[in-house]
Amino acid sequence: MKKINWFKKQELFVILIVFALVSFGCLMVYSASCYSAAYRYGNEFFFLFKQLFGVALGVFALVFFALIDYHILKKFRYVVLAVSVVLLILVFVPGFGVQSYGASRWVNLFGISVQPSEIAKFALVLFLAYYLSENHEKIKTFKGLIPALAVAGMLCVLVIIEPSMSVTMCLGFVTLFMLIIGGMSKKHTVLFSSMAGAMVPLLILAEPYRMKRLFAFVNPWASPQGEGFQLIQSLYSLGNGGWFGVGLFSSKQKFLFLPFAESDFIFAIIGEELGFVGSLLLIAVYCVLVYSLFKIGLNAKDRFGCLLACGVGIVIAVQTLLNIAVVTGSIPPTGLPLPFISSGGTSVAVFMGAIGVALSVSRHSRREMAKN
Repeated sequence: MKKINWFKKQELFVILIVFALVSFGCLMVYSASCYSAAYRYGNEFFFLFKQLFGVALGVFALVFFALIDYHILKKFRYVVLAVSVVLLILVFVPGFGVQSYGASRWVNLFGISVQPSEIAKFALVLFLAYYLSENHEKIKTFKGLIPALAVAGMLCVLVIIEPSMSVTMCLGFVTLFMLIIGGMSKKHTVLFSSMAGAMVPLLILAEPYRMKRLFAFVNPWASPQGEGFQLIQSLYSLGNGGWFGVGLFSSKQKFLFLPFAESDFIFAIIGEELGFVGSLLLIAVYCVLVYSLFKIGLNAKDRFGCLLACGVGIVIAVQTLLNIAVVTGSIPPTGLPLPFISSGGTSVAVFMGAIGVALSVSRHSRREMAKN
């Protein structure tokens, strides 16, 4: 009975954390974007309204996936994967694909802009969770790993040609970590980790703009008005925040100094307005959420549920770490939203739906325990 009550409390706890992050995200999206939205669109609530629409879809997705039996998703693994692939291809099709800043990462569906790569992350998690749970002995061999690597490689290729190196790295890390917890041998772990590490410099060398970003990362002051501009403004923002921040809504960098202040670089605005202490508290909340998802996975009654819940936690952990690393200048600049917080309807809706899947795993584990 105590274990059953733990599951109930865990589910409620995860819901509270997610809604706290989403609510905080809406607040920070408004704070970071109110000036630029008023300047560019004549409406200071422009980005906030878009975010609220994404949150509304996310609430529906969370409730829907939490209430269904997650085992049903096994039947739709190829459908979800196929939809993700088709959407990733559509970004290059005139009339469907939407270009922005030289990248084709969005699809216009019935007047709504959708980012397929956000869906692809969790399509990959679903496929890997199924494949690894059904072939846990085979994946100890190289031959058994080929299907998982082939699907992951296909998605990575489609994403890198958008181009989006950040999402490609995210997909790569998610694949590697899921293969590890799925039972991949140490020999293959070292092999594929080395191969992935070798691919990063090759991808950077393949595109001149990535080389410029790398040089800007090494010395942003060499091009303060060029490639180094965004990182310098981000560091100004974080530095201006000090220990406790300048206060909510009081950021200076959001006045068109910091590009993408409401999306990829919203953590810099959080650091400026809430300071080092506020930033650490936010990171702590993410850590608690990821820990809770892993607990749900480890207490699941089957391998599929375990890998599904842990996979959702891995995506959140990897994407959060990459976003914060970019904003703080720890890795070269690349675009990746902060889960649940950055402006982006597709991102917040898909992440909330993924949380619903993890809650379904927890709920059915509780039911199985009650039967026994």
